[in-house]
Amino acid sequence: MRNEPEPLVEDAIAAESADPIAIGRRGFLQMSAAVAAAITAGVVGVPVVRAIASPALAKPVVDNWVKVADDIAVLDIGVPIRVDFVQTQDDAWITNRALNGVWLYTEDGEKFKAYNGHCTHLGCGYMLAKDGKSFICPCHRGQFDIKTGAVLGGPPPRPLDELETEVRDGSVFVKYQDFRLGVAERVAV
Repeated sequence: MRNEPEPLVEDAIAAESADPIAIGRRGFLQMSAAVAAAITAGVVGVPVVRAIASPALAKPVVDNWVKVADDIAVLDIGVPIRVDFVQTQDDAWITNRALNGVWLYTEDGEKFKAYNGHCTHLGCGYMLAKDGKSFICPCHRGQFDIKTGAVLGGPPPRPLDELETEVRDGSVFVKYQDFRLGVAERVAV
């Protein structure tokens, strides 16, 4: 009988760790937990990040064309008419509604002019003068021509802001837009 030395425990551990396939029970459980955590984070995290980021990143499609007259045949020629409408704007999670207005004017019943309903001085609402030949802003006594929007008197720094108009299927549409107030240049807001 020969006396052969018994293998040491340390040699067995070293041999086990040198084998890349043998990871042991504890290593297997740690890897399984890490994979499960990553899958759970992906399943839960991606929709949460998408829900938070998508409204802020998406560019809202803004359609500023507003129908202001259903039938051009019923509009009086040479007489401006004020048309008020509610404009809704969605910005991420917030929905804003604003009451806006335009003055619609035609001399021939085919071509229309539309003026933004705010005075170019401080944004007050102006009205048709009693004589029907000009617009007046009662707050600061601004006066405007109904045909051209030109300033006839008072402190407004520029003419009324004329808006684009279109006639579609017998209805009048206006591309509504606001402009900076109190300056001589017409700068879109």
